Amino acid sequence: MFESKQRHAWPTTKPVGIRARYFALGAAAMLVGLTVHFLGVSFSANVRDVIGDALWATMLAANVSAILPEQGAWQRYLTALAICYAVELSQLWQLPALESARSTAIGRLVLGSGFDPRDFAAYALGIFAFIVLDQRLVTRLARVQRATAHR
Repeated sequence: MFESKQRHAWPTTKPVGIRARYFALGAAAMLVGLTVHFLGVSFSANVRDVIGDALWATMLAANVSAILPEQGAWQRYLTALAICYAVELSQLWQLPALESARSTAIGRLVLGSGFDPRDFAAYALGIFAFIVLDQRLVTRLARVQRATAHR
């Protein structure tokens, strides 16, 4: 299913198109995450938290891919996961500047509000979801480009 030595970006020659597609995926993940966060009242608080954290990781992976599309797929995935883990670990430190940032709504959404070891699993789940999505979409786009190139 996954190739171990792949270095793919979206199969197109236009870097702007590659970035736009990844940013669109990130925006979609963010929109779904915010919807779950603010309107997901049918879910328990724990379920909303896990889904939100997974979607945050998915959004981050898409944005890392948009910024670094020329990097290998696994390098992008692991970079996003490392950022997620670093942000979670930063919640162990109560530095005044971080606490000030976390006191705002956007700061809480970006930096979180408290360390929870369960979040590491949620981030891994979100990155895995992005890997599956990325692999399927890249494969599909490559197939479409091959088909149109032969016409």
